[in-house]
Amino acid sequence: MPLYDYFCSSNNQQLEVSHSMNLEVSTWGQLCELAKCDPGDTPADATVRRLLSAPRLMKPTSDTDYKNQGFSKYVRRDEGVYENVTAKDGESRIVNRDGKPLKD
Repeated sequence: MPLYDYFCSSNNQQLEVSHSMNLEVSTWGQLCELAKCDPGDTPADATVRRLLSAPRLMKPTSDTDYKNQGFSKYVRRDEGVYENVTAKDGESRIVNRDGKPLKD
């Protein structure tokens, strides 16, 4: 589920919560319930607004990251010959430009 940041002008607090895209949160009470936190002295019907925030993207930084995220990474070794550096056990690491294993 995506993460959303909300701001309450009644108490000048910001909370980050995770919920489905279809859910609309409009009050401090709803927000605290989702965040599983105590609303404190702020009225439950105090309005909140969702803040615009940048998405958090993860960029793979190693061959293991690519493999764990389900990607394949090929490194050119010779003319038409590539090494699949993210090959799983039992898969051929040396392949042709079509991704098919080279035969000995």
